[in-house]
Amino acid sequence: MMNRSRRSTRKTVLVVAAAATATALLAAGCSSTGGAKAASGGSAVSAGKAGTAHMTFAMITHAAPGDTFWDIVRKGAEAAAAKDNVTLQYSNDQVASKQAALVNNAVAAKVDGIALTLSTPDAIIPAAKQAEAAGIPVSAFNQGESYWQQAGAIGYFGSDEKVAGAALADRLNTLGAKHDLCVIQQQGSVALEDRCAGVKSSFKGTTDTIYVNGADMSSVLSTLEAKLKQDSSIDQVTALGAPIALTALQAISAAGSSAKVSTFDLNQQAAADIKSGKIEFSVDQQPYLEGYLAVDALWLYKINGDTVGGGKPTLTGPAFVDSSNISAVYQYAVNGTR
Repeated sequence: MMNRSRRSTRKTVLVVAAAATATALLAAGCSSTGGAKAASGGSAVSAGKAGTAHMTFAMITHAAPGDTFWDIVRKGAEAAAAKDNVTLQYSNDQVASKQAALVNNAVAAKVDGIALTLSTPDAIIPAAKQAEAAGIPVSAFNQGESYWQQAGAIGYFGSDEKVAGAALADRLNTLGAKHDLCVIQQQGSVALEDRCAGVKSSFKGTTDTIYVNGADMSSVLSTLEAKLKQDSSIDQVTALGAPIALTALQAISAAGSSAKVSTFDLNQQAAADIKSGKIEFSVDQQPYLEGYLAVDALWLYKINGDTVGGGKPTLTGPAFVDSSNISAVYQYAVNGTR
């Protein structure tokens, strides 16, 4: 269990994250002019347009094809870009060396700023340092909370994943779970590893970790089904992304298991399943806010020399979405911004 100081810290994180969300959405929605079309699906959040000089930023992530989480990140980034008179060039590759190459390409193109994820720091940090050497500011988000300063980034926007994992484990302890299966969908991802490590550090029962290929949901389904059939003592599945949680529900049904599902992150279907009780809860890092702040921080740095966080990461989570607050959150999930 956490000591009083740790609980106080977590409460502060949740309050700050909630306040930041309100500020970002208010800033994005206060004008009826300007704005950009959303990346895919849902409604874009309209934004007034800054009168500052036009700039071009690159956003480069490790996103897997078809992962709805990144649609939400991109919507937040595009809302900030529209407000800031910025052209946003978005690209992604799950292969570390290819993501690094995309960063190098952005440096060669002399963009005005780069927002990136540090899923595999050893591969991405050298490319980020090349941007710094070229005078191009970098903001880090989503992954790399322990590495962003090594990359020379002006700030980090995301969740502390070990704290988030421990928070999830505390919730499982309260619910009486005994045997958890933590599902990592991308081997080598520091954030996903940290999530399961956080779960294991605080969960009072047994924690097993299983690796699946998140880019191939049919293989995820078969792997989880086989594991659940093999070990009937598993009474909890912890998914590290909403698409994995949805597939875990299918695997549980196919295996004839009675395991429950909790997840990190949201999408519209996962939110609906929390509302109906099929998924117990989500640990939300607010991806819209991550994308928004990663872009807005670059703009503020370029136009006014501002930095955010005072040398510390700006935390957007963890926050719980469960039966107590899903009614308030659900409308934003339908819009594709949560």
